[in-house]
Amino acid sequence: MGRKVNVIGVGMVKFAKPGASDGYEVMAGNAIRDALKDAGVDYKEVEQAYAGYVYGDSTCGQRAVYTAGVTGIPVVNVNNNCSTGSSALFLARQAVEGGLAECVLAVGFEQMEKGALGSKFTDRTNPLDKHVDVMSKVQGFNQAPPAAQMFGGAGREYRWKYGTKRETFAKIAEKARKHASKNPLAVFREVLSVEQILASDEVFDPLTRFQCCPPTCGAAAAIVCSNEFAKKKGITKVVQIAAQTMRTDYATTFENESMIKMCGFDMAAAAAKDVYEKSGVSPKDVDVVELHDCFTANELLTYEALGLCPEGGAEKFIWDGDNTYGGAFVTNPSGGLLSKGHPLGATGLAQCAELVWQLRGQAGERQVADAEVGLQHNLGLGGAAVVTMYKRATV
Repeated sequence: MGRKVNVIGVGMVKFAKPGASDGYEVMAGNAIRDALKDAGVDYKEVEQAYAGYVYGDSTCGQRAVYTAGVTGIPVVNVNNNCSTGSSALFLARQAVEGGLAECVLAVGFEQMEKGALGSKFTDRTNPLDKHVDVMSKVQGFNQAPPAAQMFGGAGREYRWKYGTKRETFAKIAEKARKHASKNPLAVFREVLSVEQILASDEVFDPLTRFQCCPPTCGAAAAIVCSNEFAKKKGITKVVQIAAQTMRTDYATTFENESMIKMCGFDMAAAAAKDVYEKSGVSPKDVDVVELHDCFTANELLTYEALGLCPEGGAEKFIWDGDNTYGGAFVTNPSGGLLSKGHPLGATGLAQCAELVWQLRGQAGERQVADAEVGLQHNLGLGGAAVVTMYKRATV
């Protein structure tokens, strides 16, 4: 067991549509400076930096970090698809937990293009070729965006297995819009009804356009440190990373001819189980959750992967309101990827920022009452699932 690790500062810029944002280095620099200010730390006290982004040239991390300071520290670039931001946090946490550093920066950013995600390299093996092979066997391949086909196919498999209504998936998007309406940093703040969501263009059954996260530009950052460093800075109230695990694909991802498993269910469930065991926290003890709702289908599946409800119980969980204020768990009070936006490299650290604000009681209109324990889930196909448990703590 290593040292305790705390998040003492977070920063996040307002997310924006492609073409409407600052450059990646400007967004990242602003997020870093906000995190440093929040922590009460000078950049010269930061010993290492982990910079996450998916789309960009090599060493964009250095260029982004240099906007906050040029001090010669190690800067490591991280790319783990949609779980990139939390992968950067994972590495920062390991450095502190293992005694290699006292104060470390994790930053994530993305300057995205309009339209669906696509490969930038067509002259080499696609890293998702094994996933696409599963999809091709199960449901074929059509003209819809590949990610929507994958997660939509997982949602359709779930519907056929449990008889789930299409309205149930739309209900998740309705909740996301309602939550985001109270988040000034979110892209989509207009409240929509289930009917409006279902009436938007179909992308891939059961997903309509308003059930898919938008391409987004943004940045977020976190400062993590040891108990000793926090004490030195006079910080006594912290948000502690009580446990954190990353899991990658299992053989079941590719061998079961299941879209649900191909989309990361087993690695997410394994990561969650590990985090519950390491932290000594059970699902019923969690107050607030930020999970990877790139599509409504993935949010529904993730309720079950994280143990928030039993397998096959997600529809009842949703219609009973157990995923929002007044229910068992407030999920994605930020609006989630569906409405806050999904700049790939920044998402994991934006989730971290939201949970830190929630556990400090600083989330404004979207504050979850008396929140003490937060759970984060960040998923990247290809694949990696990072699950993190946060607690209010005293050093």
